[in-house]
Amino acid sequence: MYQIIYRKTAAKALLKMPLRVAEQFKAAFEQMAMDDEDGLDIKKLEGREGFRLRIGGYRAIYRKLNDVLIIEVLKVGSRGDIYK
Repeated sequence: MYQIIYRKTAAKALLKMPLRVAEQFKAAFEQMAMDDEDGLDIKKLEGREGFRLRIGGYRAIYRKLNDVLIIEVLKVGSRGDIYK
């Protein structure tokens, strides 16, 4: 089982987005923490380290640190702003 760590900016973005979407992201990360990625829209990022999780018009950028079993959530936001 992985531990989930939210960076300060990611946690702040989750508080600002619609409650339903924020709950979906939290549930998706909890599902990933159990090492189950079935049914999630995840892609490896090109040109940088990490992965992208898509839920509706929102994205989360995260990375897995396998040596200590941590999912570090780097950014969460709308699709237009997340990659900047």
